[in-house]
Amino acid sequence: MPVRFATASGEGVNVQVREGATVALVDDPTNADLWESHADWWQREFTDGVDPEYTEQILPLVVEWTAGFDRVLEVGTGEGQVARAVHAANGATVIGVDPTVNQIVEAARRGSGPLYVRSGAEALSFPDASFDAVVCCLVFEHIDDVDGALAEVARVLRPGGRFVFCLNHPLLQTPGSGWIDDQILDPPEQYWRIGPYLTEQAVVEQVEKGVFIRFVHRPLSRYVNAMADVGLVLERMLEPAPPPGFLARAPEYLEAATIPRLLTLVASRV
Repeated sequence: MPVRFATASGEGVNVQVREGATVALVDDPTNADLWESHADWWQREFTDGVDPEYTEQILPLVVEWTAGFDRVLEVGTGEGQVARAVHAANGATVIGVDPTVNQIVEAARRGSGPLYVRSGAEALSFPDASFDAVVCCLVFEHIDDVDGALAEVARVLRPGGRFVFCLNHPLLQTPGSGWIDDQILDPPEQYWRIGPYLTEQAVVEQVEKGVFIRFVHRPLSRYVNAMADVGLVLERMLEPAPPPGFLARAPEYLEAATIPRLLTLVASRV
């Protein structure tokens, strides 16, 4: 997941902040340009078993909740690791779409079953009711037209089909959120600070030295209501704890082990 935590220290206070700590309220450069420039970062840091949140949590969840569905579309497939996992585990026919050329080229090079198409989420080039299930993992945090994209998901999904929707937790991973270890208070307190949750905003974050990615924060209700408006009805809401492999990366992560980083919504098309 493209959100990791480091520890910043102040006088008597330790705060977990997003790694890199550079945040700017900007609209330029464009999201598309940023992903084209930094596709290799994603491929290097989050695929091929490198990232425990994918290998231990996201991939098993998606495989479980798409089991039994024969035609699966992944929106925002990146280099295709989720699409490959679904195809390998469930034997489904899987198509992955992504607007980033460098991601689609790499996905096709890695192969292993799925087909790949260059496309944005807001204008999917498939007929109505083409798929039994649609998957979207950590993508809507980078999409501006949330209503248009969810309408397209509903359009290409058959009635009774399933939508598996994974997000950085909109409530607990807001900009400015983090673990607080306040030694000034008597007695000292430890707690999870939540940033400006109700404020919908786009920020460009330096997630690694020289790597800038654009995130859009929205309240959870914004997603759930937009889904309901296009006939995607919520069936399950999953908030798994961070997986062991992630917690093992650094001792400070253990302090926030009860704070979920991932939210998965499972919905059906009515």
